[in-house]
Amino acid sequence: MKTPAKSKVRAPIARKTILAAIVSALIICIFWTGQSQAQPAIVFNAKNGNVISADDPDRQWYPASLTKLMTVYLTFEALSQGKITLKSKIKCSRRAHRQPPSRIGVPVGGRLSVEQALKSVIVKSANDVTVMLAEHIAGSEKTFVNKMNLTAQRLKMTRTKFTNTNGLPDKSQVTTARDMALLSHALFKDFPKYAHFFATKEAKIGKRTYRSHNTLLKSLRGSNGMKTGFICDSGFNIVASAKRNNLQLIAVVLGGTTAGERNRRAAKLLENGFYSYFWKSLLGMKSLEKLPIDKKNAIRARSIRKQVKVRSCGYRGPRKPAKKKSAAL
Repeated sequence: MKTPAKSKVRAPIARKTILAAIVSALIICIFWTGQSQAQPAIVFNAKNGNVISADDPDRQWYPASLTKLMTVYLTFEALSQGKITLKSKIKCSRRAHRQPPSRIGVPVGGRLSVEQALKSVIVKSANDVTVMLAEHIAGSEKTFVNKMNLTAQRLKMTRTKFTNTNGLPDKSQVTTARDMALLSHALFKDFPKYAHFFATKEAKIGKRTYRSHNTLLKSLRGSNGMKTGFICDSGFNIVASAKRNNLQLIAVVLGGTTAGERNRRAAKLLENGFYSYFWKSLLGMKSLEKLPIDKKNAIRARSIRKQVKVRSCGYRGPRKPAKKKSAAL
């Protein structure tokens, strides 16, 4: 008589276990579906390169002005090797002067100090100044771009190719979230002396003051760099760093349809990174170099111009409502 009683007790428990397993499987499916649809992103510890989370880290993308991080890397390298100083003057050539916006408009023959140039590139994202730096350091932009690609190989940025110094549109110029993470990690590791440049909120060049496109410097607690980027084909990109309680994290986000969307995602990834880092470190994390290659999603770069909500890129959605003018008092 006891055996049937036991089976009656076990049946509901078995059903609950099966139901729990089904619910868990559904949650996992929903989670991974969301992951696969997300644009490329990665969050990691700037000190040791350990990855906290990654979405499509090996999917190729157009870097836009994130390209300038490599230009800055080679400038820091030249400074560290004593080839130039922050006070060295660099000259604007016709080629540099003809670069399309964003730029600061240095006249042909005009000069900037290397320190001014770095601030112009990081804060204003000046396309003319990257060419000025390249020509001063390497003699020509072409030679400098060769150095950029050789450095990318050395840093194991295996799916990156540079064709210019500033990120202006070129279908051949591609990168990945992982590769940009490797570059930003190298910037912090190799040149800590110059890390303060990335935290610059505004820079005065000549008579004009330029404010950083990286608004996370003001809105995110602990934010201390690094660089934004945008062209129609790439959407809005960012490499964002923040430090809290001695923990420095960096997030790479590619392909936001608006600057606000990109910033919110980067901020959320960093917030989640700070929140989950301790217990994830107990479970163990892969480094940027040892994170398995995501071959399924390691596809070539494709334009997302049609998804970008910018009118100059062809967007025809609703305009933002005009601000009402206050009545004269």
